[in-house]
Amino acid sequence: MGSNPTFGTTRRLDGRFAAILAAMSLDPTTSLQEQFAPEARCFGCGPANPVGLHVGSRPSEDDAAVLVARFVPRPEHEAFAGVANGGILGTLLDCHANWTAAWHLMRARGADRPPTTVTLEYSIRMRRPTPSDRPVDLRAWVVDSAEDRATVEAEISSDGVVTATGRGTFVAVRPDHPAYDRW
Repeated sequence: MGSNPTFGTTRRLDGRFAAILAAMSLDPTTSLQEQFAPEARCFGCGPANPVGLHVGSRPSEDDAAVLVARFVPRPEHEAFAGVANGGILGTLLDCHANWTAAWHLMRARGADRPPTTVTLEYSIRMRRPTPSDRPVDLRAWVVDSAEDRATVEAEISSDGVVTATGRGTFVAVRPDHPAYDRW
């Protein structure tokens, strides 16, 4: 590994540069799930699940460290007429926050693809009923991280009003884990 007096080690610079280029080369019309896990079957975010929610996480135009997504509820996602089911909201936040952690770890490692991450723990707080008759927006960002994990905070909003918040810790799995490389 070479040394660069301005930037430190050459390998670290190359890795960070690769991560920046990966972020820059993302197609804004393609979600991270579609780009990195097109065959994933996860109910919340798997593009290949025909009955799934299809969360489509993308870096925010304002800050690539923040992921955003839009979800359009259907009647089968309701708890009762006009209000989204809390379990559906929890799934949206879990999957979106998980991809936020994976995106963060990928960028921190200078990798060209995200590691497979799984939920260690997460919680959701319902702040007010989430309408089911219009799109909802998801935002998530990392608040703490280590080499193999990230803690993420997230929110769901409708018409600019936050209706639910969540926080979770997500861990990159090793080759001996059943979820390894399932993306």
